[in-house]
Amino acid sequence: MSNRGATIRFCTSIIVVALFLTYSSIKGLNYIPSDTITQTMAPIIVTRPELQDSSAAQNVSSQSTVTQNSNSSATSSNSASSITVSASGAVQGTVIEKFISPYTANTSYNNVYLKNNTDLNINLKDFVNGKIGIDIEKNGKPQVLILHTHATESYLLHSETYYTEKDTSRNTNNAYNMVALGKIISDRLNAAGIVTLHDTTQHDNPSYSESYTRSAQTINSYLKKYPSIKVVIDLHRDALSENDTDKVKLTTEIGGKKAAQVMLVMGSQSGNVTNFPNWKENLKLATKLQQTIEVMYPSLARSIHFMSKNYNESLSTGSMLIEIGTDGNTFDEAKYSAELVSNALINLLNTL
Repeated sequence: MSNRGATIRFCTSIIVVALFLTYSSIKGLNYIPSDTITQTMAPIIVTRPELQDSSAAQNVSSQSTVTQNSNSSATSSNSASSITVSASGAVQGTVIEKFISPYTANTSYNNVYLKNNTDLNINLKDFVNGKIGIDIEKNGKPQVLILHTHATESYLLHSETYYTEKDTSRNTNNAYNMVALGKIISDRLNAAGIVTLHDTTQHDNPSYSESYTRSAQTINSYLKKYPSIKVVIDLHRDALSENDTDKVKLTTEIGGKKAAQVMLVMGSQSGNVTNFPNWKENLKLATKLQQTIEVMYPSLARSIHFMSKNYNESLSTGSMLIEIGTDGNTFDEAKYSAELVSNALINLLNTL
């Protein structure tokens, strides 16, 4: 019996040791030391390549970035073109900044530059030196009317190098369209003692069609009610594109700040245009204004765009159509230019 019991105890010990060794081996395969740190890759921030300067990158960091975890298979170069801007919609195209020099115009004289798109032979010297039949009076009566045939034309509300589906070229909120710029100019003219009326009618809303017909009615209504009005300014903005998707903004630097370039668009009795016998009086005024702008703020004004069109300028002998910037310019750039144009207008009108 004693030998049998010893044998049983010996076998039991062998089994226990085998089980222990098997358990330790299995545990060792899954063992993670306590001082091991599990690492996670930092997120990758993908931004548009053209926004790599410090100011643009700062502005876009919260709106046009995409965060990817370490499991993403996309790369920054492949993702940049399909970024969705969370605050402004999907990117539609880029905004290309340019400067259009007035100094390459086909007609020029004494700081006046004109692009002649008509069949008329224009001697700028005669217009620049010609006497303007306008006498601005500071007698409390309206002298200037500012209106907007296309009042809802608007600008970008950011300074990024792209635009999105929500960056529309028209805005019915008068705080952000041509009416806002008209207010800047009218307020400054009035502060200078030149009584100015500002009509805020949105002649292009709800329909763009027949805008000029409606604005002509507005102009005639004011001229009838206030025969003292000498100058009528129709304030617009231009629109330029590089291709089907990219917008062009026109800027120049004035006083260390970016300003939207401006352009006078003047009509004439030429081509198929009739009933515009006094177009020369308008052009005289326009050449004087462009000369004043060029002397005060060189490069701000593009060359005068001289056309075989009417633009309602036949309704008075002091009519001008002024375009400030393009739909690629920022609202701030356009507002700054409105301030500069108002300074030039005050300077000119005080001499008449």
